[in-house]
Amino acid sequence: MRTYRTPRRSGRLAAAALTVAAALTGPAVAQAAGASPAPTPGAPGLGDPMFPLDGNGGYRVRHYTLDFDWQAPRTPFAASTTIRATATQALSRFDLDFAGNELRSVTVNGSPAQTRRDGDELVVTPKSALRAGTSFTVRVDYVADPTQRRHRDDAIEDYGWIPTPDGTVLYPQPDGAKMIFPADDHPSRRAPYTFHVTTPAGLEAVANGRLVDRATRPDGRVRWTYDSEQPVAAQLVQLAIGDFTFVDRTGPGGLPLRDVVPPALVAATQPYRDLTPGHLAWLQKQLGPFPFHRYGVLVGDTDLGVALETQTLSLLPKADLLGTQVDAERDLLHELTHQWFGDSVALATWSDLWLTEGHARFYERLYSQEHGGDSFEAAMRTAYESHDQWRRDYGAPAEPTEPNLFKRMRYDGSALVLYALREKVGAETFQRIERAWVTTYRGRTASTADYITLASRVAGEDLAGFLHPWLYGATTPPMPGHPDWVVAPVVTG
Repeated sequence: MRTYRTPRRSGRLAAAALTVAAALTGPAVAQAAGASPAPTPGAPGLGDPMFPLDGNGGYRVRHYTLDFDWQAPRTPFAASTTIRATATQALSRFDLDFAGNELRSVTVNGSPAQTRRDGDELVVTPKSALRAGTSFTVRVDYVADPTQRRHRDDAIEDYGWIPTPDGTVLYPQPDGAKMIFPADDHPSRRAPYTFHVTTPAGLEAVANGRLVDRATRPDGRVRWTYDSEQPVAAQLVQLAIGDFTFVDRTGPGGLPLRDVVPPALVAATQPYRDLTPGHLAWLQKQLGPFPFHRYGVLVGDTDLGVALETQTLSLLPKADLLGTQVDAERDLLHELTHQWFGDSVALATWSDLWLTEGHARFYERLYSQEHGGDSFEAAMRTAYESHDQWRRDYGAPAEPTEPNLFKRMRYDGSALVLYALREKVGAETFQRIERAWVTTYRGRTASTADYITLASRVAGEDLAGFLHPWLYGATTPPMPGHPDWVVAPVVTG
């Protein structure tokens, strides 16, 4: 995502974190020799430092099937989500992250289940307890309401369903997927998706991955089926409906490219969209092969001023592609870089966000400098001057403070950490670290500690003593190779 904004978040109390920790630990009940553990509730969250109740314990999702009978803009419609999962403990009940929406029915393995709502948690008690290691299927039928907005902290949520003049796009980040469908909604949790979307005749639907089928029903409505092909985190799911033109072409090495554009914006956005093959070639030179089977840009006919790296289909608001080339390319590069950092290599916790936004900003600025934009070094020097202030206001790069997740520190402030590392080890070693990172953890989840360990191994020296002050310290360390760089005094009050 390329923006600076206050995240839309659920209120998280310290008590919630303690509840999660207790649930994760489980009761200390002695079991008779050879006896199976007694079923216990799955944890209502994963205990993330920023959002303790995001994600759920006791099971792992293996596959989602989303079925939406979409009707018209800002109109509720029938929806269902089918989740195939595996119990990781003996479960008496489990949670799904699910906010709002009118429930119709919930079944587990075909039998009706008891449910209750607890804030953003849907608590499901199956007819029979689930044994550890067994597979089970949950189906949730509900009425999806794209007009739903949540008021919190005197603000209106701006994620979930985002309306367009003739349809919708999705904006699930950071934890807005629960506004759209029941999920195990944490960036470390990923699974493949199948999308079944029914639209009125004359409108198109698009989602992550590959179009598998398009079938016209006897009543004239059209059912679209997409396969994500690879696992996706809930925050990176995209499903758009509207009057679209599909623009197909190929990228480097024959990579299929598919842009999805409202007809009135095809010509106006084409000059910048046509730059994607060159962007891919440049990034692959830096990082190695593109990590997915296809890519494209979804042009959002919306005033939402935020782009998003939804997997294989980046959402860019129309304004991003109707301005100057330098600005448009920075936005396009930023979201494309996320396909390596954040989409392929996923976050272990939200505190690791610096690894995704920092890398996206780093390569965005590096490319811009090489193609007529501002000096990368000058931008980093400016960020260095503000770094102590950002540490005070928003938390250190790898230790954000609520509600300051998506702020300047996670962008230019985190790119500065990578810049410092490159100055420390040299450009050649830095590139080897980067390539090793996206190769070693391709399709996996990784943390800040993992990055420090890998960087140290590739560089042949222990970099923990260098990186820890940059990532966690209260003050900004000296910049290697630039003894004249000075941090501005912190302004309080």
